[in-house]
Amino acid sequence: MPIQKTDQRININDRRIINGKDADVIQLYPMKHTFAWDAYNAGNANHWLPTEIGMQLDIEQWKNPNVITEEERRAFETVLGFFTTADSIAANNIVIAMYKHITSPECRMYLLRQAYEEAIHTHAYQYIVESLGLDEGKIFNMYREVGAIYDKASFILTFNEGIFNPDFSTGTFENDQKFLENIVVFSLIMEGIFFYSAFAVMFGFQRQKKMVGSAEQIQYIMRDESQHLNFGINLINTIKVEQPELWTPEFQQRVVDLVKEATVLEYTFAQTVFPKGIFGMNADGFKQYIEHIADRRLNSIGLASQYNVQNPFPWMSEAVDLSKEKNFFETRVTEYQTGGTLDW
Repeated sequence: MPIQKTDQRININDRRIINGKDADVIQLYPMKHTFAWDAYNAGNANHWLPTEIGMQLDIEQWKNPNVITEEERRAFETVLGFFTTADSIAANNIVIAMYKHITSPECRMYLLRQAYEEAIHTHAYQYIVESLGLDEGKIFNMYREVGAIYDKASFILTFNEGIFNPDFSTGTFENDQKFLENIVVFSLIMEGIFFYSAFAVMFGFQRQKKMVGSAEQIQYIMRDESQHLNFGINLINTIKVEQPELWTPEFQQRVVDLVKEATVLEYTFAQTVFPKGIFGMNADGFKQYIEHIADRRLNSIGLASQYNVQNPFPWMSEAVDLSKEKNFFETRVTEYQTGGTLDW
């Protein structure tokens, strides 16, 4: 992109999430979208690597059929089967779709951090699979072989159509709404709904003192994903302010319909994978939990609840909404930080 020589300073009021001035994307200050800078700094402070978490106890438990039942093994492997490709899908969307069209430099800074975190998450799943000696081909190919995982992946990838086209650009009402829809799907649905059955199962293992190394990695991943979700919510709410014409009643209903469709896909995944329930969590409980999560996601962008149900897994609220003062982890890795304090 050509740079024009000028003595005129950038006007902070010209900053936009999308459709800002082209030259603005390389100049970080003056900063308008400070939520993105805060998220970038939080991500740096919360840096972690999967190989720092010990897996020896997990390995011993996995080898012992008297500790991990066949049903638990099937659940654990299926959860990993979803996780292994989910973060790669999210990373592709950031790198190929979002980064190109976001014109806020501070938002771009965080997207770079987020993309790296998605790579760390994929590394974590590979580390778990390798440590336990699982069948890599089976686990990493589940998104094409297990119907409930395939349905979720297919639903998400549908919303890349058009935006991945090199000729796609924002700047028209239709394309701006399509791009906003992409943010809604990847932030609210992919990172805000589609991970949560699997999170609940992994924390169920932890509550039973099983597979604690694997569960600890998932705790770190959930902390990152919570930050990704909050960033996406801030993007959506800021675009609503900067381009209110996009937030039509029809578009709002479209968002509600997509969230409801995703909710069915998610609790169907849980019910299909865990038909008899696991660790005291049954099919009805999973359904109610995902509906509760869906309402929270809708509320976060100013839309009405659709289900109005209580959280049947209150211990998951404690896991997700952990305050930074509480020591949630019980291993050495709790203390690992780079330039900051562990923060959810």
